[in-house]
Amino acid sequence: MRDWVANDLAGPGATARMMIRVAIPAVLVLAPIWFIPMSLYLHASMTVPIFIPFVYFSHALNKVWRRHMLAKHGLNPGLVDELSRKKNAHIHRAYEERYGPRSGPTSSHDV
Repeated sequence: MRDWVANDLAGPGATARMMIRVAIPAVLVLAPIWFIPMSLYLHASMTVPIFIPFVYFSHALNKVWRRHMLAKHGLNPGLVDELSRKKNAHIHRAYEERYGPRSGPTSSHDV
């Protein structure tokens, strides 16, 4: 079960999956408004301002939530950044070759 959780929260497409999981309940709550007879402008002006914060917050809190869920399941929260680290490894290697290894306190991105 842990492999499934780790892949779901830190694997390819995890960000999109989490945003969709937030958007579906928002759409279900806002959908009945579209059954009220009125103009498209009024439908949009009633639902879009409510839906946009769902999208913004789901994107802004995505990594935080996924880290929390990984820790809750006893997995390493650093898995969230693993794909990014692999993709950008050549950039970090080039930096170290040019400027030397980093010194100073480690950040959460260095885990």
